[in-house]
Amino acid sequence: MTVGIVTGESKSTDVSAQSSRPLSVGEYVIIDSQNGKILGLVEKSIISSEALTDVRNFDEAIESKEVADLNSRDKNYKVKIGILGFLDKLQKGQVVLPAVPPLPGTSILEATERDLGTIFSPGGKEWIRIGTLLRNTGIEAQINVNKIVSRHLGILAMTGMGKSNLVSLIAKHLSLLSGTLVIFDYHNDYENLDVSKINYMTTKINPRLLPGDKLAEVIELRENADKQQRVLRESFTDSVKQAKDFWTALEESVSAYGHSTKGYADSASRVLDKIDDAKHRFSDILDPDCGDPVDLIKEGRVNVLNVAELSERQANAALSYYLQELLQQRKESVWERKGKDSHKRAHRFLAPIFVIIEEAHVFVPKGEHTDTKYWASKVAREGRKFGIGLGIVSQRPRNIDPNVLSQMGSLAIMKIVQDDDQQQIASAAESLSKDLLYQLPSLNIGDAILIGQWVNLPSLVHVDEVKGKKTGSDLDAVSEWSQTDKFKEIAKESTQGLIQKDLLLD
Repeated sequence: MTVGIVTGESKSTDVSAQSSRPLSVGEYVIIDSQNGKILGLVEKSIISSEALTDVRNFDEAIESKEVADLNSRDKNYKVKIGILGFLDKLQKGQVVLPAVPPLPGTSILEATERDLGTIFSPGGKEWIRIGTLLRNTGIEAQINVNKIVSRHLGILAMTGMGKSNLVSLIAKHLSLLSGTLVIFDYHNDYENLDVSKINYMTTKINPRLLPGDKLAEVIELRENADKQQRVLRESFTDSVKQAKDFWTALEESVSAYGHSTKGYADSASRVLDKIDDAKHRFSDILDPDCGDPVDLIKEGRVNVLNVAELSERQANAALSYYLQELLQQRKESVWERKGKDSHKRAHRFLAPIFVIIEEAHVFVPKGEHTDTKYWASKVAREGRKFGIGLGIVSQRPRNIDPNVLSQMGSLAIMKIVQDDDQQQIASAAESLSKDLLYQLPSLNIGDAILIGQWVNLPSLVHVDEVKGKKTGSDLDAVSEWSQTDKFKEIAKESTQGLIQKDLLLD
């Protein structure tokens, strides 16, 4: 069915058209060009009225509306259509743009399920359902798991727009595929994630395994306390790391350094106070007898690492350690398979791993050094060779390190309102047109623009909702207040009953 005609100046990348009805941004159409059918995506849609143009007051608007209602030709539907490639080539997984632009006067046709099905729902074992096309709702939208593991993924959206749901959906599919997924859960959003093959972990830090500067972070020595930092660094010897009673050995070493080194007694005393404080405040987190925390990650499962109880500095130390170890173990596993590994330790991760960092703007910040950022960047650069993929999730794209964000080969972009967030996304996503960028504020909960290597073509989709607990959902304050009042009334009645019973007994 013809829905429009190419008009004005056309290019090999986009055309303008007049349509017979309003076309939705994100709708796919067929440009029936002289060289073959071309698939196009509506990127901009404008409706105008001749009668209602340049009206100067309300009365004139009422009169013009009556004229417009009587004139069937009054409404003007104009669209800009981005050219995606020849349809037959796209159906074979090839992107071929026309060398000659479609001629003005070319017909614009509705895209059918037959046209779009094989492009957006390839059906191979590496493709998983993520939802449906937003405007062509009869078409299933799928994403390529291999591409997110090898080329990385960014999920960007305002709070409450569906980031956690998308992560949960990916986790559900990877679980069914027996994939190894590690989610660093900073706000305990996934504590009730209902998927098979799941492994919940309370993140622990073994202080024996840390370098001195990282131990200083986790016991929260001030960064600019140079003398205290030196006391800890010099006292944190190999013998302390190997001691049966780690904390006692560390305290004795710090005390000895303070007594033997002129001018450092007060600093050593403050370090001892920090150690004692950390032993009590962080006893559930700092465990010198827990072995290697990475060993708790189970291959072939969704591993949710709860870092909600850690301070920001502790969480940074933990995440950087995990990333470093996971990358190193994947390297050794690959080298061993190629006969190049000289290490003697057993390799636990024999298959690829996908790691997701929630609140990425905290750990991979723009304009600031963190160890997690260093290792995340290293994983982003080297992950393809060694089978470790990185996913970053954030509601503040403007605060993420642009070098790391630019290495995300695939993006899911949900509702984003702030201009500086949009500009950061635009600089990281070359395939996102300005017209689609302008649509970000108008997206609804669960709607997303998918671009990059995990999809055959840029697409607007509505993401499936994961059934069960709604991760990341807002609390219901009104209901909780109501329940609190009920409990108070019950407690009040119970107390009054006990008082009356006591009076009768007296």
